[in-house]
Amino acid sequence: MKENPQKILALDVGDKTIGVAVSDGLGITARGLLTVARTGVKKDAGRIMEILRENGCSMVVIGLPLMLDGSDSPQTEKVRDFAAKLENRLRSNAMADVAVKFFDERFSTKIAERAMIEAGMRRDKRKAVIDKMAAVVILQDYLDSTRKT
Repeated sequence: MKENPQKILALDVGDKTIGVAVSDGLGITARGLLTVARTGVKKDAGRIMEILRENGCSMVVIGLPLMLDGSDSPQTEKVRDFAAKLENRLRSNAMADVAVKFFDERFSTKIAERAMIEAGMRRDKRKAVIDKMAAVVILQDYLDSTRKT
């Protein structure tokens, strides 16, 4: 087990919303935090920085929406652009020690949706939390992968 683990924030970045999840202090489990409505890259990055501070996170894991063959999609480039802007804001606001990493998010939304359907959640309720739940899937997969290595 890790010594002095830190909380990790995960993002599922979409065109209209950003799903946000956070790990526990031991880096074992992920929980959904909230969904941020997109208003502009600058404001969105600022809101993510607030969430990082509020939750004492030392890392951001951003889901990277790759194609099935592993190549970039049009959305992949948008996510990379958002991540670059977030990193710049972190550096210019004395938060350069916050690491930003990408993690393959293929199927995260489908996995989250399937889990909610199996739990009997109505469609209108699923729509309201799907991005947050996809961020949970991304983060839990990331946490599980780091424990295996």
